[in-house]
Amino acid sequence: MTAFCASIGSVLTHLSGTDNFLSSSEMTSDLERLTAERDALRARVQELTAAQDEFLRAASHDLRAPLRHVTSYAALLREVLQELPEPPDQVLEALGFAATMERSARRMAAMIDGLQALSRAARAPVHRVPVDLARAVWDVVAGLPRGAAVAWNVVQPLPTLQADPALLQQLLQQLLDNAAKFSSRQAPARVDIAPVAAPPKRVAFAIRDNGVGFDPAHAQGLFGVFQRLHREGEFDGVGAGLALCKLIAERHGAHISAAAQPGAGCTITLDWPAPPAA
Repeated sequence: MTAFCASIGSVLTHLSGTDNFLSSSEMTSDLERLTAERDALRARVQELTAAQDEFLRAASHDLRAPLRHVTSYAALLREVLQELPEPPDQVLEALGFAATMERSARRMAAMIDGLQALSRAARAPVHRVPVDLARAVWDVVAGLPRGAAVAWNVVQPLPTLQADPALLQQLLQQLLDNAAKFSSRQAPARVDIAPVAAPPKRVAFAIRDNGVGFDPAHAQGLFGVFQRLHREGEFDGVGAGLALCKLIAERHGAHISAAAQPGAGCTITLDWPAPPAA
């Protein structure tokens, strides 16, 4: 890619010079060469992306069999140890080891699921259609297992988004489930979804919860894969959901950001390209 940019610069230098003029045939030759280099680079990027996806699929498949063995045999070991009459202290300690093995194997399986979801979202075609954001929000809320414990406040008018409905549903499901999860210890738990100001030719909305929040110094790493800002025992999840949201947003030309304070909730803001004028 660097060589391609240098070639472009060379052509522009020739074109801008007062004493050096390229003939029509020379200009055509240079443009054809640069186009061929660009196409070759695009093809190479596609090859690397396909190879990465294939590696991820193969690794995920091959890792699941030993993980199932670890999970199954850890549970069997725990059952055998529990059946011993009046187990000594060493057996009680072994029971703790077996539980840790089983819990860690299940967590690793969830991490593999997260990587596969990222891979699928990266490969999926994006079919943009107008989507009523308010209706999409309520559809997702209706299917959330912990949604009933939250007071949902959807402020109208929410914008219409030009988006792929299936990918947008994944994004909203992750964000709204997170908001419900981290607000679950509040009384009452509350989540607001509201439009916010946006630059020209953009629309924006925010999802605000009144949950535990986090240190704003760590906001930059929030959307990385397997990044967590709370201890594993406090909340479920492996830290892949927000990475998936970032990927889906970027595939739509959107930008996602987070702001929070410890104990004062979190606000996720999405800045989205405005739909084309009717």
